[in-house]
Amino acid sequence: MSTFTFGQIQRMEPPFWWSGMKTSKIQVLFYGKNIAQFDVKSDLPIVDIAKTENPNYLFVTFDTENQLANKYSISLWKGKKKQQTLSYELKQRRENSAMRKGFDTSDMIYLLMPDRFANGNSQNDSNNQLIEKANRTLAGGRHGGDIQGIINNLDYIQSLGATAIWSTPMCEDNDPEYSYHTYAQSDVYQIDARYGTNEDYRRLASELHKRDMKLIKDYVTNHWGAEHWIVKDLPAYDWLHQFPGYGQTTYRMSTQMDKYASEYDKKYCEKGWFTKTMPDLNQSNPMVFNYLLQNAIWWIEYADLDGLRVDTYSYNDKEGIAQWTKRVMEEYPNFNIVGEVWLHDQAQISYWQKDSPISALQNYNTYLPSVMDFTLHDAFGEALKVQPSWDKGMIQFYENFVNDFLYKEPYNLLIFAENHDTGRINEIYPNIEDYKIVMAILSTMRGIPQLYYGSEIGMRGDKGKGDADIRQDFPGGWENDANNAFNPETRTPEQCAYFDVTAKLFNWRKGKSVIHKGKLLQFLPDNEIYVYFRYDDANTVMVIINNKHEKQTIDLKRFDEGIKSFTKGKDVVSEKEFSLTNTLEIEGKTALVLDLSK
Repeated sequence: MSTFTFGQIQRMEPPFWWSGMKTSKIQVLFYGKNIAQFDVKSDLPIVDIAKTENPNYLFVTFDTENQLANKYSISLWKGKKKQQTLSYELKQRRENSAMRKGFDTSDMIYLLMPDRFANGNSQNDSNNQLIEKANRTLAGGRHGGDIQGIINNLDYIQSLGATAIWSTPMCEDNDPEYSYHTYAQSDVYQIDARYGTNEDYRRLASELHKRDMKLIKDYVTNHWGAEHWIVKDLPAYDWLHQFPGYGQTTYRMSTQMDKYASEYDKKYCEKGWFTKTMPDLNQSNPMVFNYLLQNAIWWIEYADLDGLRVDTYSYNDKEGIAQWTKRVMEEYPNFNIVGEVWLHDQAQISYWQKDSPISALQNYNTYLPSVMDFTLHDAFGEALKVQPSWDKGMIQFYENFVNDFLYKEPYNLLIFAENHDTGRINEIYPNIEDYKIVMAILSTMRGIPQLYYGSEIGMRGDKGKGDADIRQDFPGGWENDANNAFNPETRTPEQCAYFDVTAKLFNWRKGKSVIHKGKLLQFLPDNEIYVYFRYDDANTVMVIINNKHEKQTIDLKRFDEGIKSFTKGKDVVSEKEFSLTNTLEIEGKTALVLDLSK
């Protein structure tokens, strides 16, 4: 869609815009051999024409305010001679597009990697214009999963209780190897042809919306791939952070908020490249900023998106990414954006959320509504298997939520036990009892839960063996798979056990506003028994977790503050009813999610 091959102009980005946008002054990038020599005329008002050190670029800013949806003429001139004429379209927006509602605490997000989920169209597994071809025998190769495979299995995802999909990036990645993860993008206006087309991506959003589900796009502001067409012919030297050329990031994001940090360390964290194949974008360059802002808004409007997940958020230029986020949210005030802030300290994570009391100390605001709760992730990965001590075991969950006072909006945190970059939870805890505890917490705690594809059928993967091992193919996603876990009739008994507990909890959660918005009351863990309540004026849910292997009996009088006048509770998973008078016996390695009643 973004490639134009007629006449002098080879590319025009964004390829079109919309009438009635708040972002009405659009800087359109024109690319072609020596096009800087030409003058530009248009019946769409021109605000500015900018040229760079590279004569193959023209940046023309148009004012679309009060312009009707229509096709407008743009022409290139050399002196008095017209060289080329083309049209630029302002499209009509969807009704109430600006007021679209983003994902929130009522949602459960299903994270998948399209190349590893399901192959719905084997004809697009390889593409003549893209370097890496399909090779399912290669663990780190392209396996052929695509957008059609996701669409074919939306009923499965919905049956699990998910209400939103976050897919890892789908824009073109033309790296010669390991391109399946798609974080080294080579064209950010084009869906990778091995996944499908731009229209397929729009169709995915439409199919989700028919089911009252949402689509979250994984957006990368920090870097592109070395094969990106702009990187291969830069408009200007400072389009990228250069040292000159490659300079490795330190990954030490704490330097971004350290008031004692050296300029050297700050530079190599924020401006360093994520890898040699991922050049670091310079968001402080106004043209780069405009390009990234317009591209994000273009995808939201074009594909009818419901949210963004921003990769490596805290590696960006601080002021640049804050303004980028602010502008996107001004265009869509009810939208939601979650940033990846992979830190292990609540104060440092809080720093990156909008209106943070922590970043306010430095007069800084990201305007980012949501961040990822990596400290809760850390607790999930350790607390159930360690030898309990003063600060290890279930106390790690308790202490994580104690620190919610550091966040402006703790309920708008993304909570998760794993994702595509971490160890798989079923590898860390290779038994269903611990998995049930993880799901009980994930489905009932404050925040927006995210589930990683395949965990719900017991999929495992060892991070120590490399990323490919935690990103294995979903069984049944390929025509000749021996096991099809999408179909309940062909799942193994073990897969059914994992799926059933997950689906029960998250389908129940869909209709529980007390979980979405209710208050949290927690009690100090005692002998690895952790009890907390979610409650509002009408409903109360009591969660009891026994992390010991032995059966235990608890005195319920301690929890009168949460139980109040309720006399019984029905466990969501087992549907067994428990009396809430005097004592309660709970089996070892068990989680009870009790819907309380009188």
